[in-house]
This record gives sequence, structure tokens and C-alpha cells, in this order.
Amino acid sequence: MIMLKNMSKLCIALAISAGACVAATDPKPLVASAGDIATIPGWYLQSSTKVSGGMDVLSAPGKDVSSWYRVGARGTVMAGLIENGVYDEADLFYSDNMESAAHSSTFDAPWLYREEFTLNPSTGQYFILKTHGITSKADIYLNGVLIASSDQQQGTYGGHQYNVTEHVEDGANCLLIRAYPTNYLRDFAQGFVDWNPYPADNGTGVWRNVEISQTGAVSMSPFRVLTDFTRSTSGPVKVTFRTDLTNHESSGHQVTIKGTVKGPDGSASVEISEAFDLKPTEEKTVSINVLIEDPEIWWPALWGEQPLYTVQASAIIQKPQKLVSDSSIPQQFGIRHVSSKLNNHNDTEFSVNGEPFQVIGAGYGPDIFLRFDIDRVQDIFAYMLDMGLNTVRLEGKQEHPELYALADEMGMMVLAGWECCDKWEGWTYNDEAKGVKWGKADYPVAKAAMLHEAEMMQSHASMLGFLVGSDFWPDDQATDIYLDALKFMDWPNPIIASASKRGYPEALGPSGMKMDGPYDWVPPNYWYNDKEGAAFGFGSELGAGVGTPEIGSLKKFMTDAELETLWKEPNADQYHMSRYDSQFYDRKLYNKALFARYGKPTSLEDYIIKSQMADYEATRVQFEAYGAKQNATRPATGAIYWMLNSAWPNLHWQLFDYYLSPMAAYFGTKVGARAEHVAYDYESHEIWLINHSLDKSGNRQIKVDFIDADGKEVSRDAVESNTTPHSSKVVASLAGIKKVKDIGFLRLTLSDSKSQAVLSRNVYWLSPTTDVLNWSESDWYTTPVTKFTKYTKLETLEPATLKASLHSVESPTDDGLTHAEVVLENQSAGPAVFIRLNAINTSENAEIAPLYWSDNYVTLWPKEQLRLTVAFEGDIKNTLIEITGRNVEKVTVKA
Repeated sequence: MIMLKNMSKLCIALAISAGACVAATDPKPLVASAGDIATIPGWYLQSSTKVSGGMDVLSAPGKDVSSWYRVGARGTVMAGLIENGVYDEADLFYSDNMESAAHSSTFDAPWLYREEFTLNPSTGQYFILKTHGITSKADIYLNGVLIASSDQQQGTYGGHQYNVTEHVEDGANCLLIRAYPTNYLRDFAQGFVDWNPYPADNGTGVWRNVEISQTGAVSMSPFRVLTDFTRSTSGPVKVTFRTDLTNHESSGHQVTIKGTVKGPDGSASVEISEAFDLKPTEEKTVSINVLIEDPEIWWPALWGEQPLYTVQASAIIQKPQKLVSDSSIPQQFGIRHVSSKLNNHNDTEFSVNGEPFQVIGAGYGPDIFLRFDIDRVQDIFAYMLDMGLNTVRLEGKQEHPELYALADEMGMMVLAGWECCDKWEGWTYNDEAKGVKWGKADYPVAKAAMLHEAEMMQSHASMLGFLVGSDFWPDDQATDIYLDALKFMDWPNPIIASASKRGYPEALGPSGMKMDGPYDWVPPNYWYNDKEGAAFGFGSELGAGVGTPEIGSLKKFMTDAELETLWKEPNADQYHMSRYDSQFYDRKLYNKALFARYGKPTSLEDYIIKSQMADYEATRVQFEAYGAKQNATRPATGAIYWMLNSAWPNLHWQLFDYYLSPMAAYFGTKVGARAEHVAYDYESHEIWLINHSLDKSGNRQIKVDFIDADGKEVSRDAVESNTTPHSSKVVASLAGIKKVKDIGFLRLTLSDSKSQAVLSRNVYWLSPTTDVLNWSESDWYTTPVTKFTKYTKLETLEPATLKASLHSVESPTDDGLTHAEVVLENQSAGPAVFIRLNAINTSENAEIAPLYWSDNYVTLWPKEQLRLTVAFEGDIKNTLIEITGRNVEKVTVKA
């Protein structure tokens, strides 16, 4: 269990939000000396339809904008309106209110972002305005002057620098941004394709920070960091720091870059001092090399520690000696090496520090209104690590620098890249995307986006690679632009053509990734086959389309009538699924399997518990199968579960819900992705020993216990086998599966033979028959099932009596959380099936989230006792544990 609630935010806070508390009328200069960088601290926001006067007048200091909305430093129009109470998030998300509450006509005209601030310019000082992305295009005015038009400032990721020195005034200055309405099919925006309904404003606005920097005659860019480290063993490492120097004057200068490189503990340091000559108005890339004698190596979290070095430097003009640029924001970096290759099957394989790295990850979803909450992202990453996931994929959902700094600290690998569909893949050979085809004017926008994102990500240890395409590959011109930009930014990590095998540009070669589905429900035995999305190769986005929230969360965003429809009308459209024109706008395919396999639900509660069981087996088996086949003849090299989380309250494609409440899909993943694990192959009835670790090896004991619905033993086995890192193998077979009349329960227990410590405990419910797949009728989102297995015996199980107790335990780490243990005991002669533990804060009458269970949705053998731990923020005195299950009466316990 991994909890990181109290971790340092030193490299997360950055200077990005440092100015957030500065008042708009503050007479103190926003930046005052060479090297200062400040974020515009906030904005006055208003629709262009609500104001009078030209942009030159509106962008002059002194305009009364007290009637405008006051918003934070970054946020879309909708985010700003929610911030001001125009819309209420809970109301927007409830039922289908979002369709009528925020009418699209409100966003048909441009919106204005305006802020005043103080500057005191002087001779020899220069001022740079830097944007990091405005959706989707904008005009920028400073003190009544047009600085950049929407022809230049466009694209969600379009970061640009504008020298505004000649337009800066002594005293009050005014910056005005006119953000134009976004069209996903026309603009390079951050869209949602078929993930969920679109926000009414289509994400329009200043969603990333805008900065003002002050510099002397010479400015320097943030360092790009390269190392010659390529192996897993330590030794002297050469670190190269590259920066772009710009001479803003018509005379030449000699510049010395001076600074330090500090070790992870902040003590040991290496000095930097190197001189460079700059010609008049010259822009020049320079390199500085340092040798780190005994480096500490950065590892993904599940493999080791995340030591981070810090570099900080200034540029000084020698004659007269004068500080002209100061890298006042410390940059952190890790020493590690990432590589990829195509194996003999043309599948991509990654390595980290020379070790084979099987990607076990999921696809990230940003907030539907592009709001960014670093604490929420930290909770998401903590959940990922708790589930055993090692990689987050950003499909065109690049966030803010804080996310990458957080990933560095927490050891989460990041697979970034451009998104599918819409304008992004408007290639002449792509008949699927509805986006406007690329024209001559689009390539400079793509270049600016690639340069900006590469600069932002380059030095981060957490970066695994960048996909320059998703469903389709970029054309040759775009490929050249992307590659040139990445080369200029000294990108040190793999570059991959796309997330599919549909085609590729010659300059990059095959992607080695498959995108053959599924995205909707498939049965467990699907994953142990050799077709479509089954466990072989690298699955860039795939899953059984599950992620049903529990009732407590459902009631927050669905009406009683909608909840009735959920279980009574299996083919009904569901607003809280995907977009209305999507294949995934209903639960039809999912419900067909659910009703056939588990039985027609008799109530909402019955529907939810059956859904949780289906979701649990769906996520567990996907991660188990990919783990089992990690060193097969055609190895499974990686899988990105579709998806990790949702942009808003959703009914599928998530491992925990919008309110950060984990559900069965979460714990199915957590069991299936354990570092050391033992798993059941639904297709061959074999038992697999799986080892994802970097260094765990030795003798292991595997116990195989199989009982029927009444708790009577069908078969029992115990075997021993040696395990080694990065490997899986068959160690046993299940006996007696055909002897079971209707349903049986299989318990697999993995223990260390020497210490007897239990490493994995895993229970399945099994039928003597398996689901029959019609592979020849597979499409891009599923494979049809012609005959379903039956689990309907679960409806008539004998009731089990459960005894439970709760008590606090000492925290194993200084994480600031409350730790407790729940002891469960099945006092019956039959199994106690699929038991869920839910923690309630009694003082607030609310479910506790986030929280970290050692296991959940567990099944107990007759007379078995099981100890589970939980960690959360709060007082155990105000905590109630509610225990429910498939065949047990509700039990509640307090400490």
C-alpha cells in the first residue's frame, strides 16, 4: 500500500502560482530585476458581448472593470464562471442539467481576460511576455497595442514568447487577451472526442499561465538536461546542461553562466562556471558539462527510489560585470535512462535503466472544465501506485509543469503524446476523423505546440516517451516538424509514430503498438487468447469498458428516475456515459452480458453488486493476463487500461469514480497488477506465477483451493516453485472444474516459502463452462459472445454469518494518515462472497475518500479469518466501517 499525503511539494509548487495572491492594484512591480519571472496573478473576465469600446481602449490602464468576473491565474471560461457562482458544479453534473444550464450561445463570441499590474522599466532592462497555451486562439494587447494576433497565438499548447519591452509603461500596465470560441474540428484544442459530453465553452480561455519576465541584456532559457547514463549499475555520469542565450542588444557581450548542482539531499554540490561570447542580437544554444562521480539513480516507484538533483544558475555579463538573467527557479532532474525497441514481432518494448519495463498503466482524463488541482492529481497518482500501476498515458491531455514534477517525485512514468480525431488527425488519408484537413497555416501551430511541450517535459525523469500520433500517424511534413522540434529541445526519450499499427511515417518506422480494442465488455477468457487486444504485444488503450460507481456516488449525479432506468431498461441511453453520438452512449452490450451471466437484477442494489462483480473480474483478468504473458513467445510488453479516471461523474471507463471513491474495478486492478502474484487462466485452467519486481526472487509456495457453492472441497493442491524478476510461468492446473455443477470458488495463495509471508491472495468464482467468443466478428470496440457462462447460482447462495472488528494500528510510515485494521471472520459452513468494506465519516455522514485498503471486495472461505488494513485522513473515533456482500447481511463496526 502506497500513501504519499505528506510528501514535500518543493518541486511541485514552482513559481507558477507564486503570484496568485498578488492583488491587481498592488503598486509593487510584478517583476523588478533581471531574472524575475511572475505569473499574471489573476484576471477580470467578461464576454465581449457585454462590453463597449475597442480592444485598444479596453486594454489601456484605468478602465473600470469592477463589474467583470474575478478569476484565478489560469482557467477556461466555464471554470471562471463556476468560480464566480454563475454555475454550480454539483448542479451541472446532476442528471442532464449541463445540457440546458450553460447554453452554447453564451460562448459563441470571444471572451476577454484582463489584468493590470505595475512595472518600473529602466535602461538595459527587457521584458518578455510568455504564453503557455490559450484555447484555442487569441489576440493579445498590452497597453492599447496589439502584441500578437490570433494568426500567431493559437493552439491549446501554443506557447510563445513576445518581447514587449517597447510597449511597457512605468507604473500601471494592462494586459488584455481576447480568446476566441473553440471548435474541436477546426482548432488544435484539448478535446474529449467520445469520452463525455463537451463543456459548453469547448474549453475556451486562458487555461495555462501567462508570465512576464524581466531580463538584462542577455536572457537564458531553462536548462535542458542530458546524461550519458545508460545502465542500471552506478558509476561516474556526465550531465550536460543546455540553454538558449539571447542577446537583446546591438553590441556583443561575453556572458558567464554560474551556478550549482546539488545532490538529492541538498548538501553535496558541483559548481558551474563557463563563459560564452555572444554577437549583437545573437541567439545561441550553449552546453555546460559536469561530472557526477557517484550518482544516485532514479527509478520508477515500484522499483526503487526517486533521488532528484537540483541545478540553479545565473547569467552574468563580464564587462561591466552585471547580473542579466537569473535562473531563480531551481530545476530538478533525475539520472536515469529510458529506451525502446521493436522486438521480432514488431511490438514495442521499453527499458528503464537497462531493465525490461512492462508498461502497466492507464489513460488519464483531465477535468471537464480543464481545472487543475495538484492535490487531486497527487491523490490520483497515489491511487495508481497503490493499484500497482507504473505509467500514466496522456493522450493529448498534457497538463501543467506541476504534474511532471509530481510524477518525478512519486516515480510515476508518463507516456505523453497528441490526441486522436478532431483537428489533430485531419490527415488526407484519414477517413475516420471529422476534423478539418490540415492546411499550410496549421504546420506552424503544430511546431509551436511541439516546441513548447518538449521544453516543458524535457528535463523530467518521469518521461517515458512521446507519441506524435494516436489513432493515426502524422503526415511527412508534420513528422519532420515534430522531429525537428524534439531534436532542438534535446528530447532524450523514445519518439513513437502513433498508438496504433495502421501506418507510419518513414522517418519513424512502425509504432509497435496496437489499438485493436476492446473498449466495451469482453469476457475474462478473451485476454488469454492470441487475437485482437488479448495479452500479447503492446496495447496502447484497451479495456472491457467497466468502472461502475457504487450507489453512494451514483446518487450524487443521477435522479431516482435515472437510477430506476439504470437497472430496469438495459438498452437505454445514459447521459453519464460518453457523448450522445458515440458507440458508448449506453450500457447495452455490457448489460446483455451482465443479465445473461449474473441474472436479471431485481433492484438497484442487486444491479450494482452484480456490476461490481463483473467489473472486478474484468479489470483483474486484463492485468493478470498481460502479466502472465510478459515473457511468452510473443511477449505482452505493455497495456494501457482505458481509462484511469473520468473528467466528470461517469458510469464507465474508470478505476475509481469522479469523487475519488474506489470501487470493484480498482481492487480488481490492484489484485491483478500485484508485483508478485498467482493468477488463473480462464482459457487453459492453468495457474500462473507472476513476478513484476526488479529484484525479488527465490522459492515460493502456491496453494490452490477449490470449493463448491456449499463450501465443500472439490480439489486442493500445493506446489513450490522458484521465481525470478520480470518473469511468469505456469506452475499448476486447476483440477475438478468440470465436476462443479453450477459454480465454484477458487482461492490462490502465494507465500514466501522461507518467511511464510503471504504475498498474494486471490479468489475467483468459476463456472464449469466458459464464455464462447466469435472472433471472426470482432470490430474495433469488442468481440461478440455467442454463449455466456452462468453465475446465476450466486443469487441463491446460502447466507453467511460474518463477524467483524475494527481497531487502530500504528502507522508504518510518517504519512500523516490514520491507520486501522478490520478483522473479518466467516462463521458459516459456506463461503462469504464478495464482501465490500466502506468507510463512513460519521460526523459528516459521508463516505471517506480517498482512502487506501490493503484489499477489498473479498471472499472468505468457511470459518476463514482475514485481516485487512485501511489508511485515510480523519479520526478513527468518527469512523464507521460498513460491510456488505453477495450473501451476507450488512454489518457495521466502530473502533
